[in-house]
Formats: sequence, structure tokens, C-alpha cells
Amino acid sequence: REKRQATVADAMRLTPPPSTFAGAAARSLSAAALAALLSVSSITPSVPPAFGPAAAQAKELASGSGSRVNKDPISLLRLALPRVSKEARELQAGLEECQDNLARLNGQVASSALQKAKVAAGKSGAMLKSVPPAKAAEAQAALDTINAAMDEVGAKIAASRQGEALAATERALGAVTQLQEAMASGYAQPSPPKEFASLPYLKGRATVDLVLQPGKEHGQFDVEGKLYKQLEVKMVVDGYTSPITAGNFVDLVRRGFYNGMHIQRSDGFVVQTGDPSNELEGSGADAKKNGYVEGGKVRKIPLEVMVRGDKDPIYSATFDDDGRGGYAAAMPFNSYGALGMAREEYDPDSASSQWFWLLFDSDLTPAGKNLLDGRYACFGYTVDGARLLSDVKEGDIIASAKVSSGESNLVLPTAPALAVAAE
Repeated sequence: REKRQATVADAMRLTPPPSTFAGAAARSLSAAALAALLSVSSITPSVPPAFGPAAAQAKELASGSGSRVNKDPISLLRLALPRVSKEARELQAGLEECQDNLARLNGQVASSALQKAKVAAGKSGAMLKSVPPAKAAEAQAALDTINAAMDEVGAKIAASRQGEALAATERALGAVTQLQEAMASGYAQPSPPKEFASLPYLKGRATVDLVLQPGKEHGQFDVEGKLYKQLEVKMVVDGYTSPITAGNFVDLVRRGFYNGMHIQRSDGFVVQTGDPSNELEGSGADAKKNGYVEGGKVRKIPLEVMVRGDKDPIYSATFDDDGRGGYAAAMPFNSYGALGMAREEYDPDSASSQWFWLLFDSDLTPAGKNLLDGRYACFGYTVDGARLLSDVKEGDIIASAKVSSGESNLVLPTAPALAVAAE
């Protein structure tokens, strides 16, 4: 496994591999391996030491417990929402446990988990108190949907129709997301530190739709034997935990920065793009500026990582730098197609426009031992079409990337802030 980890580390760098991993390698072979995989064209990520501070208790980890890893991007997004009541978390946990066991055809355990969810749903009064008045009707409608769906789940389990029970559980969880988002709407999200006032940031979330087409030498995409002329993926980016990273990405997408850009790295562990200097000859890109150029300079954004349970992200430092190596990340690199920001190895504030999809492998990042969390910014997840990324190759093209929802959540810097930054 160490050999595979080393390969992974190389794959996750910026157009040049992330060197952050290289430094960690001195402390741990597995960290070194992973570091190589995670670098950018000329930007590299860092890896946590294999024997760092004790990790948080498994039950506190967004990555799950024991050897189980939560790979569900929708679940992980729910877990990252702020201002969600304890009762709503219990409701989510019961339904997700029910969903998991139905998928494993374990109806008896699923039924037990459903009962836990029903107990939590019975605390609707406490949950509604956590919802802003303007969202109360929406939250009540979500609770009504949840209760009706749970009744259906119980009936389908009793009738041994587990496929239909699973579908009803997923409807209930969709309503749980609506309920929790209603709670989160009352969150007063703070602005990033003043030193970053010249950068855009995202309040809440946004959705980005991206279309990929095969390069000249690729032909068609072949995903598990099915051919595609183009791939469509949907990504949710999170401004609650990484406002500047997510805001920078949404700003570049809305500007059309990634349209027509090629995939610049694909090695089975990451799919990476975003370096304009790495485009084909004749593109007009400045080979010395591997990022988004604004006012004659490359726009740089700080490393932005957040410990689960914290109110604000950590800026310009890793979890290890902050003395919390091994702690659970609010947005862990657990899901296939997780979005990560590439940067240089020894400069935490060197990210600009290069980013990657992580093709998650639980063997390489077991629960509680993720080598990327807290060293790179995970700013979102691919919520639809993630598995299609498995056949994306270098030279394939981003035909289009657009913000389909949440663009109004983007906060652009004011003219005074930009003037101060220029000085």
C-alpha cells in the first residue's frame, strides 16, 4: 500500500506535483507518497505525519467511525452545514443508517435505524425553534415529507420490498437536507479576515455544472463499457468552510476562465486542470504565470482549511501548523470527485486557479487517517456524475463550466479594497 500511497501523493500536485507532500515525506513514507500525487502544475500539497497528534474520536469525524468511511457527498455536505440542531443531526444519522443497511439488503437493522429516526423526528418542536421565522413554513413542509416518507419506508420494509424502501428513504433524506438548509439560512457568516479583502468570497453555497469533451486522441469516454460523447458533472462548492477558495472558483467559472481549458493531469488518483500556462502552444498564456492574472499579477489565495466544529477556517496554515494534526476536517477528502485546490509545496498561500478532482480510494485514506485533510483546501464535492471522471484523460477539454445556482452568494471585493491591495 505504501507504494500506491506514494503514487497518489505525486498525482495530487499542481501542474507540478504538490510539494507539501514532499516535506511530509521526511517524516513519513506514506505521507511522502501521497504528497507527490497532490501537487499542482507547479504547486504542491502537504501531508500530515503518519504519527501526529491523536485524532479526534471517530464519532466526531465526518469520515465516519472505525474502518467505515462516509463517502456520500450529499451526507458530507449536510454534515458541513452550520447552525443545525442536535435533533436534526440525530434524524439525519438514523435515516442514513437506514439507507446504508437497505443498500446492504439488511432490512432488520434498517428497521431499527428507522425507529431511531422516528424518535428524532418526534422532536419537531425543538427543530423548528432552530429555523428562522422566514423559513418556518418551508421547514414544516420538509418535516411533513420526512414523516410521510418514513411511514412508507416502514411499510416497504415490512413487505420485504427493500428497493422501494430505499427510494423512500432517499426522499426522506432529501427533505432532511431542505430542513437543515433552512436552519443554516439563519447563520450569520462572518467575512474573511481583512487582509484578504481584495479577494472574492462565497457566502453559503453555489452549484457549478461542467461539461467535458474528449480530446483529439481520446475518441469517446468509456465508463464501465458505456460510451459517452461528452460528460456532464454537477458540483456543489461550499463557502461555509472555505469562503475564499469557493468564491475564487465561482468567480473564475462565471468569468469563463475554464471554458475550453484542457485537463492537464490524470493519473488514476486525481484529475487536474486550471493552469493557463500549461495550455497548448499558441494559447497566448504567459508561461511564467500559472494562475489567474488580474491587474498584471497572478491572483493568489490563502490556504483555507477548517476543523470540524470550529466557527472559522484556519488561514495560511495546515492543521499540523496549527497544532491540530489528525483532527477531523469540516469538509474531508472522503468522496470520489471531491474538489481540492492545488498549491506549491512550501507556500501555503500560492493557490490561484489550479484545482483537482480527487478519485478517492479508501485504502489510501482510511477513516481518521486522511493524508489530505487539513493540508489542502477541500472546497466542494461532485454530487452528480462523479464516476464518469474515471475515464477523463489528459488533453480532454472543459467544453463549458457555469454557475447554475448560488452566484448571488458571491461577494466581490469593493473598489477601495482593490485599490489598497494594488498599493
